[in-house]
Amino acid sequence: MSAKKSKGRVYGYARVSSIDQDVTIQREALEAAGCHVVREEKASATSLKKRTELQTLLQFLGECDTLVVTRVDRLARSVKDLQDIVHDLRGKGVTLRATEQPIDTSTPAGKAFLDMLGVFAEFETAIRKERQMEGIAKAKTNGVYRGRKPSIDAVLVKAMHEARKSPTAIARELKVARSSVYRVLSL
Repeated sequence: MSAKKSKGRVYGYARVSSIDQDVTIQREALEAAGCHVVREEKASATSLKKRTELQTLLQFLGECDTLVVTRVDRLARSVKDLQDIVHDLRGKGVTLRATEQPIDTSTPAGKAFLDMLGVFAEFETAIRKERQMEGIAKAKTNGVYRGRKPSIDAVLVKAMHEARKSPTAIARELKVARSSVYRVLSL
């Protein structure tokens, strides 16, 4: 008698970045792709630790199961995070598929496409950050952008220090971090 490989279950993961966004379209696509269970959450992709639904799903998935997402950017924002997730999935014998991209890690072409998409996604994020920094620099030059308001009154801190109060006492009285007091005093 030959051992027959049991067919695993198909699980879906849907994610949106902000509370005012809706996962309905993703959920419907995942259900149409045959997902038995769809886990969903509203959380930024920048931190895996803050995405509890994904963490639960990743711990639960087992041999022969399939994880389906609509696009890989729903799973990870950086190549490193994506590679870590895919590495963990492969180690468990789990396949990754995307409904809107030709990704299926059970095939060599799907694996290659996944790696290329990850590189492009990280490049796009880097370009976006670069443009944002250029915009901030231009706004600062034009006197439009000044950053956030200081959380501590520098004049008051200096006056209290001149009145012979210690940085620790100043921090305690103003209910700020001692490092903030030292930062003001070093200016």
